[in-house]
Amino acid sequence: MLPAERKRRIVELVSADDGRSVEGLADELGYSKATIRRDLRELEDRGLIERSHGGAVPVTTVGKEQTYGQKEVQNIDGKRSIAERAVEEITPGQVVFFDAGTTTMEVAKQAPTDGSVLSVTNSPRLAVELGKEENDVKLTGGTLRSRTRALVGPTAESFMERTNFDLLFLGTNAIDADGGLTTPNEDEARMKELMTEKAARVVLVADATKVGKRSFVKFADLGDVDVFVTDAELPQRERQAFENEGVSVVAAPPE
Repeated sequence: MLPAERKRRIVELVSADDGRSVEGLADELGYSKATIRRDLRELEDRGLIERSHGGAVPVTTVGKEQTYGQKEVQNIDGKRSIAERAVEEITPGQVVFFDAGTTTMEVAKQAPTDGSVLSVTNSPRLAVELGKEENDVKLTGGTLRSRTRALVGPTAESFMERTNFDLLFLGTNAIDADGGLTTPNEDEARMKELMTEKAARVVLVADATKVGKRSFVKFADLGDVDVFVTDAELPQRERQAFENEGVSVVAAPPE
């Protein structure tokens, strides 16, 4: 395993289990505890984990959001599997909005490149990916948030209020059967709220680690979603909550 892959795996394990010990990481990955400690120091310096006595814990809480870089290294296989299924929802001739985020980035990478759809996004990073080959892309404009690389603010909101979309690929930080869809930042919550209002069809793309959690600001109810594509089977309570609202839940686990 290459060092970069090992460190990515460490972040995944720490995030998935709400913390791991040095000894446990060393045993699972097959490396010395000294190597794992060095990796943890580097990952903490990069803001990807927080070291604790004898191990590491995730940096995210309800009130603290992860950076784009932190999310980018987590659950890559699951996000790619979600994207592979999600793009099946695209029909030629549609205007498709891609929410900013690392899962929606994977969807963008698998979206059509023949110019058959008009892509819109509030993420400069996604715009570059979506603009490859024959595609036209529109950006919302607005203020770039350094933490998530999303465009927000009055200019972005004004764009949203003037436009409509056939399809939205929507991301979220947390999904709760009672609390709906939530995110840490108020400006991003407002943008997601407008996206959802303006889209004829909403496809939520989020890995199963988001399920059963709450963040700071609510931006949508479960019933605002048409299709939820995730990477694992949902717990019965959450699946039932979505199905009660008429949402189609699709599990697309990595092979």
